Amino acid sequence: MEAPPDNDVLWARSLHFSHQDGSPGVTGVSLGVREGEILAVSGPRGSGKTTLLRCLSGLVPAQHGEVWFNSTAVHRMGPMTRERLRRDRFGWIDPAPALVPELNVWENTALPLMLRGTGRRRAKVAALEWLERLDVGDKSRRHPAQLQQAERQRVCIARALAPAPTILFADEPTAPLHRADRAHVLRTLTTAARSHGITVVLATHDAETAALADRTVQLLDGRRVNTVHLPPVPETEGRAECSLSV
Repeated sequence: MEAPPDNDVLWARSLHFSHQDGSPGVTGVSLGVREGEILAVSGPRGSGKTTLLRCLSGLVPAQHGEVWFNSTAVHRMGPMTRERLRRDRFGWIDPAPALVPELNVWENTALPLMLRGTGRRRAKVAALEWLERLDVGDKSRRHPAQLQQAERQRVCIARALAPAPTILFADEPTAPLHRADRAHVLRTLTTAARSHGITVVLATHDAETAALADRTVQLLDGRRVNTVHLPPVPETEGRAECSLSV
């Protein structure tokens, strides 16, 4: 069995997953994600992006293949061990905002920290900091039902960032946002990830979103078709060039 590369915090080899109806989710996908990298997984709707993120994060076990987090074989873990790994080391953002209706905004944001054992006061401070960064600090005492959908999604993003996960899996994280809001939220997410050393695996079908990543892996019908390497450029410049490997 091939060992994962030392500089990859997340590594997958020949992943296969089929849905209950027999349709392929991912077929033979292999990839590595370096520590602190922002990797975009792009492709049209139905190309297998969500399925790949779910397999990489241990949310569902791949039916064949290997997934390694650092030197830990995720594909060999039982359900409870995978759950602890997701709670302690991973963050997740869904395309549709899902919050606990009985908790207010700051409590929802602080919840992952408190589940890890962080004290309520410290968790609240961290939650409020991230809510301010995402322009929903003034909603901290409201409940989810009192928010607009775009505001709820900002809270979900703050909740995912507050515990400073090792890897953040973001599945179309700006899908519920208006176009005018997307750029600000994405800049906040990517800037926060870089400044805190958080590795991000970002699923998107939007080319502008993928352009914020360090590298893009493209899927089509569950298969990896190419990788786009994006050179570092100043924020004021566009990413006009890329190298393509098949």
